[in-house]
Amino acid sequence: MAKRIIWLVALALTLGAGFAHAAPLKIGVLAPISGSSAADGNDIVKGVKTAVEVMKSEGGIPGFDSIEVEVQDGACDPRQAVAGANKLANSKVVGVVGEYCSSATIPASEVLNEEKITMITPASTNPKVTERGFKYMYRMCGLDIHQAKAATAFLKDQLKAKTIYIVDDKTTYSQHLAEYVAEAAKAAGITVIAHEHVNDGDMDYSAVLTKVKAANPDVFYMSLQSSSSGIRMIKQYRQMGIKAPVLSQDAVYHPNFIKEAPEQSQGVFFTFGYADKNSPVYKKFLDKYTAMHGEPGAYSAYSFDSAYALLTAIKAAKSTDADKIRAEMMKLNLPGASKVIKFQENGDSGSNYVIYKVEGDKYKEFWNPETGKLF
Repeated sequence: MAKRIIWLVALALTLGAGFAHAAPLKIGVLAPISGSSAADGNDIVKGVKTAVEVMKSEGGIPGFDSIEVEVQDGACDPRQAVAGANKLANSKVVGVVGEYCSSATIPASEVLNEEKITMITPASTNPKVTERGFKYMYRMCGLDIHQAKAATAFLKDQLKAKTIYIVDDKTTYSQHLAEYVAEAAKAAGITVIAHEHVNDGDMDYSAVLTKVKAANPDVFYMSLQSSSSGIRMIKQYRQMGIKAPVLSQDAVYHPNFIKEAPEQSQGVFFTFGYADKNSPVYKKFLDKYTAMHGEPGAYSAYSFDSAYALLTAIKAAKSTDADKIRAEMMKLNLPGASKVIKFQENGDSGSNYVIYKVEGDKYKEFWNPETGKLF
């Protein structure tokens, strides 16, 4: 009888250990799955899932037999993003990749930071994201102020612009970026003829574009929240026969912009982060992403890097404790698909904006503000 009891205890311990090992590691994604930025939001989800598969192919994370991804739709809406952050916290996720819009990331991060849950945004460029001293907040992309400097350097040094006409759609991201561009342009001696506003989701831009045509600026600066808005605006811009070169930014930069406006998009310039597409890490990302999802979107590489950095830190920490994860996050000097991942004390990872130009069906690297030279 004693032997039977010992055997049963041993069996229970074995099964218990097995169930402990079988516990999944859960990470969250908070992104706009619906609304005008849904294309970018779904790209973010796909990037995270790609990183999970790459990590699994590299042996996974000891102590967990699976890595689960839970997705919440933040819809680029502050209230919905907060609700999504609370759901992820209640689901006991270890970290969150998201949101896309700064207006959603900022309030959602308040929830997650209080719960000591690591958050890495792949796309929110507003400086406030990392200005609040939040210990568990990180950013993979660059900042608005640096994007504005790159845009202004291009306006002055390459386009030789004397005048510029700026339009944004009043979203937190696009308006703040447009304001930074306006300030930097004025400081560079470029006259801002006007800084107009439309509404996010407007279908007809004829009123503001009529003003642009009459003003005849050297450059038209288009700061909008999504590629869908950019597609509508560039089609109407070309239809009206406005001749000024167009410079836009990272939220409009998306494969859909070219696909859905193949003729009208030609020659449009963009600021977006530089990625070495010949690097081994980018090729590994691209091969896995393409096999799983098809063509990457604008923020696919940034979300891949966000998730991969989080998983790498968890693996190194051998723990899901937020402070231990942070200690490992701050040690990273990791080649990523979008950049070398190295976080500053405030959670930023640096900006690397260059100028792209639409040529044919591609975004071609055009000008590097760091060197002042064409690619």
